[in-house]
Parts: sequence; structure tokens; C-alpha cells
Amino acid sequence: MANNRQKAVHSVIRSLLSSVALATVLATTPHIAPAQSVAGSYLAGRHAAITSDFEAAARYYQAALARDPGNVELMEDAIVSQLALGRVDRALPIARLVEEQDVRSQAAHMVIIADMLAREDYAGYLERDVETQGIGPLVDGLLNAWALVGAEDIEGALAAFDAVSEQRGVRGFAMYHKAMALAGLGQFEAAGEIFEAEGSGPLQQTRRGAMARAEVLSQLGRNDEAIASLEVAFGTVSDPELDAMTLALEAGETLAFTHITSARDGMAEVFYSLAGALRQDAGADYTLLYGRIARHLRPDHVDALLLNADLLETLEQFDLANAVYKQVPADHPAFHAAELGRAAALRESGKPDAAIEVLEQLAKRFGDLPLVHSTLGDVLRQQNRFEAAVAAYDRALDLTDPDDRRAWFLHYARAISHERLEEWPEAEADFRRALELNPGQPQVLNYLGYSLVEKQIKLDEALEMIEQAVEASPDSGYIVDSLGWVLYRLGRYEEAVGHMERAVELMPVDPVVNDHLGDVYWAVGREREARFQWMRALSFVDPADTDAEADPARMRRKLDVGLDAVLAEEGAEPLQVANGD
Repeated sequence: MANNRQKAVHSVIRSLLSSVALATVLATTPHIAPAQSVAGSYLAGRHAAITSDFEAAARYYQAALARDPGNVELMEDAIVSQLALGRVDRALPIARLVEEQDVRSQAAHMVIIADMLAREDYAGYLERDVETQGIGPLVDGLLNAWALVGAEDIEGALAAFDAVSEQRGVRGFAMYHKAMALAGLGQFEAAGEIFEAEGSGPLQQTRRGAMARAEVLSQLGRNDEAIASLEVAFGTVSDPELDAMTLALEAGETLAFTHITSARDGMAEVFYSLAGALRQDAGADYTLLYGRIARHLRPDHVDALLLNADLLETLEQFDLANAVYKQVPADHPAFHAAELGRAAALRESGKPDAAIEVLEQLAKRFGDLPLVHSTLGDVLRQQNRFEAAVAAYDRALDLTDPDDRRAWFLHYARAISHERLEEWPEAEADFRRALELNPGQPQVLNYLGYSLVEKQIKLDEALEMIEQAVEASPDSGYIVDSLGWVLYRLGRYEEAVGHMERAVELMPVDPVVNDHLGDVYWAVGREREARFQWMRALSFVDPADTDAEADPARMRRKLDVGLDAVLAEEGAEPLQVANGD
């Protein structure tokens, strides 16, 4: 979570990126189509753009432009759609038409600049009037500095980075890019001084910044410091890329500086680093445009690929995200991260079996990564394949330090799987181990407490657990429901009413919570209200969810004969107020 200072910096960045925000191009207010013949295509394209269906939007806008080729607003919409798909080549002819009409369009300027920089036409870019054909002060300033690097005016480039650093709130960005430029030029001592400066900026603390700093330190013959800097940045977090870097440093190898190898790489880094800042508080569709240009300028920028795929997932464009993840080469150290992302995209798009297949293959290749096995366990558990899930969690825990506090979730997830398999001793042991690793964790307290209530064992302990969970998460409907339910199970019906009513306020359409409130109302003699709640609960049951806790047949029976009769039919104890009161 960004602190207040970081939020202020991001606010400044947004204002500097564009004086004419591209958000106006993406706004949902429809334009007035000048010709009735284009209305259908235009409206279809607009709807597709609003839902981030960029493929459809590009297709419909192209059809609309074929009927009204001079409509600048349609051109802008078409440019944005094509750029969101990463198709700079298709957006370029339209962008040129817009600029030929002397129209200020950030979308058009972005595309034309991206094309110039990809062709390494630095002289042409430096001649460009950024006041009328730029992207925004921060982007233009950084690109200008990198263009001077490309034109071999190093003194001018360093002065340009310094000039950008004088803009309010963005010194860290300017100094990061200056350090990267210096390192790319082989001036590692000067780059190292910037990286190590106090308050050097947020980008130096990112994954790429930390790894770039380690490469610089290695170039200076300071491998021990490089290893220490990685430990500070990443702690005990590990992955193949970090492991390879650390092993090389420990072996005394000198790491090559790979983050910037040319001015074009630096320009890609401008768009990537700004996309990383924007994603925290700007729209994913807008941020995606920067990520796409970063990848256009540097096709091997895998971090940009992963960013773009993640943004597409945020926009619920799972098929597009899957296609981007698949572009990460199988021999790249981040391949496992891409495959984990691809599995998530497949699962979200309703293809769980394909997601499981991806994860199973990944587990064979990266069998020593706990995250791969735990992710596989999560997907299997969500598909009710609990035995297989337990096996996956077993493997993840075998690879995890047993005293690592973060392992609480593995025990919690495995406990749920055991509980669903009716293996209660194993489940309870895992729940309690999760609480040992993360005392007071409300999810664990709630699940364990609720399970004890349902089994009608250790009810006093269950009540204490759930009260702790409610104190930690007072606005969680599930947890508040658990508190009301354990009070009901203890025969403290009047006390249960308020908590169950609060749970329904928090989760008004949940069938289980409404059903529980009906039972509590019946227990205190409010039979008409109880029947109303059972009817509500019945109306919220999803017929397709055959594994849900809600029991519609039992609800109907309670409506027919009442709760007392149902309990008698089930052979359960009749309702009895605590202490016989």
C-alpha cells in the first residue's frame, strides 16, 4: 500500500503525463455520429470499448471509419483500440492522418512517437515540437534525454535528466533513468552513486531497480554488497531469476548490466516505469497503452509482457491475457511466473481443467518451487478435487520452512481440504498449526470455530475463537454469521438475533446467512419472520451450485412444518434455551 508521500508523487505524475488526458478518449459519454450510416458500427464499437473488448472495438471502429473516414473522434477511438492490442503498425496510418489535421491527440502522438523511437529516428524525435505533438511533460522530458543518448550527446542527455528532476515530485524517476543511462554507458561508479543516494526514489526499490543495482555493484567488483542488497530488497522470497543471479554472485562472477543496452531500451523503460506507477491509481485500460509501447520498443522486455498480461486480467480480457503470457519464452527465468499467470487467466475464463493442466506441467518442470504446488492445490480445491489438493499442499509444505509464518495459509488451505474429505483430526491439526504460525488470523479462527460449532464440540472454545475473529473483522458477514450461529447452537437465542441480523445486513443475498436468521427467529418465537427469511434464502439458492452449504430441500421442509418438526425428523435435539432460561 503506497504511503501518503508515494500517493502525492503518483498524483503529480498523472498531471504531468498529459495536459490533455487520454482518459477523455476513453470516457463513456458517446460522441454524436455525423452520419446515420455509421451509427450502428460506432455504437457497437463504443460498447465494446467500455467493456474493454478491444478486438471488437477495433473491428467496429474500422467499419465506422470506412463510412466516415474524416471523423477525427472515430480515428482517436480506433487508435486507442489498436494500441491497447499492441498493434502500433495498424494504429500508425490513422495517427498520421490525425496529426496531418493539426489535431492534438495524445493517442496519435503516442503511436507516432513509438514508431519513430522503434526506428531509432532520434534526430527526427528531437526536432519534434513536444509542446503541440508531445505526450506529456514527464514522458517528453525523459524521452528527450534518452534521444540525446541515442544521438551520442551524452553531456546534453545528462543535463536533460537533471532538468527533468527539477519538476516537482518526480526527481526519483529522473534519477533512476539517469542511473540506468550511466550504467548502460559503462559509467558504473556514477550510476552506483545515484542508486545508493539517500531517498533515491521509488523505482530503485522495485524489482527491476533492485536487480539493476545488483548488476551495477557486481560491475564494480562488490558482489557481497550486491547479494546483501538483494536480501534487503526481497528477503526470503525466491524464484529462478533471483536464484540464478545470487548463485552467480556467490560464485564470484561479474554480472553483465542487462537492463539497458541501448537508448531504445531506455525509452522502453520510460514507458514501462511510468506504467508501473500509473497502475496503482489510474485505469488499467489507460495504463495498458504505456505497457504496450514499452513492449513495442523492446520486444524482449518480459517484465512489460507480464505487466500487460496482468492489466488485461484486471480488465477481464482473459483470452488476451493468456495470449500475452504465452509470449514469454520457455527458457526465460520468468517463464514460471508467466505460466502461473496463464493458469490464473484460464481459470478466470472458465477453463479450470486447462489451468490444472498448465500447473501440472509446471510442477514437473519447477518441482522445487512451493508456489507452483500451492497454486495447483488452490485450483484443485476450488474444483472440489480435495484429495489431489491435499497432495499438492503436502508437496508445497515439504518445500517450505516449517517455521515460516507465511506457511499459515498452506496449512489453512490443506485444513479446508481435509475438512471437506471428512478427515477432521487432520483438518483440526492444520487449522491449529495455522494459528500457531499466525495467531489471531480471523479467517482461520472463523473456519475452525464454525467447524467446531457444526460438529457441536468444544462450543465454548469455538465461541471464543469466533468472538476474536469478529473483533478483528467486524464487517465480515461470514464471520458475524458464525458468531450468531455459535450463540444459537449454545441455546443463547436472544443474543444470536442481533448478530444474525447484522450478518444479513452485510450479506443480504447469501442463502445460508438468511437461512440461519430464519432459524434464530424461529427459536425466539418470531415464526412469521422466520418463514419470510427461509423464503428469501430459498430465492437466493443457485441451482447450479450442487456443492453449496445451502440446503433448499431443508428450507422447503421448514416452510411446510416448521423448524421444531424438522429437527425431530432429523433426530436432533429440540430447541432448548441455555440454562433452561
